[in-house]
Amino acid sequence: MTGLARDAAAFQSALHRQDYSSWHAQPPPASHPAPELPEPSSKKKKRPKANIVYSQPADTGTGTNINTQLVYAVNHLKSTGNPVRLQDLAIITNTPLDTDKVLLEKFRSHDRVVHDPKTDLYSYRHDYNVRNKAALLTEIQRQTRKGGGLSIRTLKESWKEAPQAVEELEKEGEVYVTRTLKDGQMRMVFWNEIKPEDDSGGMQVEKEFLDLWHSLEVPNDVDLRKQLASEGLQVTAAEALTPSQKGGAKKKGKKSAPRQRQVRITNTHLKGQIDLSRDYVAPGAK
Repeated sequence: MTGLARDAAAFQSALHRQDYSSWHAQPPPASHPAPELPEPSSKKKKRPKANIVYSQPADTGTGTNINTQLVYAVNHLKSTGNPVRLQDLAIITNTPLDTDKVLLEKFRSHDRVVHDPKTDLYSYRHDYNVRNKAALLTEIQRQTRKGGGLSIRTLKESWKEAPQAVEELEKEGEVYVTRTLKDGQMRMVFWNEIKPEDDSGGMQVEKEFLDLWHSLEVPNDVDLRKQLASEGLQVTAAEALTPSQKGGAKKKGKKSAPRQRQVRITNTHLKGQIDLSRDYVAPGAK
């Protein structure tokens, strides 16, 4: 019995060392509870909507197009009030200005880019080269003499402190400023040619006359006609529009034959001698 028990133990150990590479010889897996699969729901899950606006292009930076890179560089130069180096501008705008020869040539030939060969700096050419209040007043005087004023928005692009300087000049009586009716923002500035201290005029109108002027009211149409009639005046009649002008576009249709205009004889002393309704034929030409 001892030998039989030894053979049975050897057989059991041989079974444990057996290679179960084949599925036929592979023993059944251990009894584990099978994972429960989720039951398919009748309703489909809605995907979360991404907050993406497909009508607008995505901001991809300066891109690879040479014209796009040129616009980025010029706009940054415009927003910078001081001259900058080419290498600094290339790093800030992430453009190959210092390595791309074609881009550099377009940048230098731009009508708004100014290059100083002495310092090798680049700056933006604004519409007006003003950097202080005195230069601003000179530019306003020059434009007013030409018959126009200056836009506050354009001045602010040339010099950021221009609106504050214009307000100071307005308080000093040097300029006139027009403002918007909605929020009172400054729009245009003009030079005040007549100062209060000038002998030629420029004095402030007294409040009594200002009140009288603003108290006047324009009469309505009926009263205005009566007042004009009492003074022996007539209302200017507007030119009446013809039916063709009122109708606008002409109706398409058959064109009527051109009317033959009657010849009006004015030389009555030649009546009976020459028929003026016919073309003149010189004697002997027949």
